[in-house]
Amino acid sequence: MKDLVSRCPIEEVMQVLGGRWPTLLIYYLKDGTKRFSDLRRDNPTVSHRILTLELRKLEQAGIVERTVFDGYPLRVEYDLTPAGHTLMPLVDALGDWWEAHDAARPAAQTKTAAEAAAVS
Repeated sequence: MKDLVSRCPIEEVMQVLGGRWPTLLIYYLKDGTKRFSDLRRDNPTVSHRILTLELRKLEQAGIVERTVFDGYPLRVEYDLTPAGHTLMPLVDALGDWWEAHDAARPAAQTKTAAEAAAVS
């Protein structure tokens, strides 16, 4: 992970939750335990490597718990820890905010770069 610029708690949180996948993984785990393959199905565009790295990062932060079961083939399950469950109101609030503001955003604000360049 990158070094922190300040000791601001927001910076520390964003170091763990920032990026494309961590918040989505938390969202998909809110319904309960999932296997690695289930999370791949939920996020079909994430690579095996990136999914592994993001899950490890969330595990190290104490947000996700990884359980390995003996046997062949090896079975691994992921679940939110109690600390991870406390993030759900924040994740839900982000979704609610987006739905409220996305519906209010006029289509004219979503100009392409070419349209914006033509205006100037």
